[in-house]
Amino acid sequence: MKKNVAVLLFIFFCYNGTVYAQQMIDSLIPVRGFCIGAPKPKDVDAFTKFIVEELAPRHVNTLILRVDYRYEFKSHPELVDSFALSKSDVREMVKACEKNNIRIIPQINLLGHQSWASHTGKLLAVYPQFDETPGVQMPEKYEWPNADNLYCKSYCPLQPELHKVLFDIIDEICDVFETNAFHAGMDEVFYIGEPGCPRCAGRDKAELFAGEVRLLRDHLAQKDRQLWIWGDRLIDGKTTGLGIWEASYNNTYRAIDMIPKDVVICDWHYERADKTPVYFAMKGLHEITCPWRMPMLAVEQTEDMVNFRKESSAEMQDKFYGMMQTVWSDAASFMDGFYNKKPDAKGGGNTPWNSFTALFDKINSYQ
Repeated sequence: MKKNVAVLLFIFFCYNGTVYAQQMIDSLIPVRGFCIGAPKPKDVDAFTKFIVEELAPRHVNTLILRVDYRYEFKSHPELVDSFALSKSDVREMVKACEKNNIRIIPQINLLGHQSWASHTGKLLAVYPQFDETPGVQMPEKYEWPNADNLYCKSYCPLQPELHKVLFDIIDEICDVFETNAFHAGMDEVFYIGEPGCPRCAGRDKAELFAGEVRLLRDHLAQKDRQLWIWGDRLIDGKTTGLGIWEASYNNTYRAIDMIPKDVVICDWHYERADKTPVYFAMKGLHEITCPWRMPMLAVEQTEDMVNFRKESSAEMQDKFYGMMQTVWSDAASFMDGFYNKKPDAKGGGNTPWNSFTALFDKINSYQ
């Protein structure tokens, strides 16, 4: 009898200790995210295993998969790209996330990133009339800088046929992922309101950017879904010194005062722990800090996040939303580096997998 009581007490205290630890992490860092390129179909099983064996034990509670057009869309089969995931592929990952209390959010790059290097993305390849800069030809060999200021192509947000297509694929991808949120990308938009565009020329670039955010947000809200975007276009690059990649030099930053406050901002900084979380929070937006490949920086940014929440008013605390590891490769490449402990190009430890480990070791140290 005494042994049974002792066992029950042990189970009781272990359970309550686990619950308390989880509540502690939730209160300090509500969003504990991981963002990565969607796996190819042949890698879905391995990635699902990674979700269960690596993400879940580290208390990751949000997974963003950059899908883009690598899904077998039924609404617009003409947009299906190579290595496309099937509905059953997606459901396998969705079920694994559901069982492990991980919120899964698909991403399709919208507005910018409609091309890469010398390759035109699927949307503009199929619908060239959506191109913001049709006069800019894709080079055989891409170099930066270049005379056209071409980094990535953009679509024209005022093209009248555009959003019927976009809304179809957004709804379909959200349905198959069984999700209440969608990530629209919208980072590093260099082409917007260009002089050669018959619709956008002469218009305020901030208003164009904000208008696209509002349109996407309002469409998602009809089905109680939330819009997430990267935050760089909402930061004044010249004033902050953050430059044209991490911030805006074409005046889109003023859009921060024109977008709905329920849009979630994924705020990426990969070289320093810049204090832009405070800026976004003071604008009334939920901010998630996103490291990439520097482990020590990921730790510093996590400490900042915890301190921002601790040292803020009750009204501000929930705006500091959490942390998200970003990975700019497909899932297979990341898993190869992670499991084989590959060094960086210089033989050092600045890798996304080391940053991932350091980030979640730090988060879980708060238990």
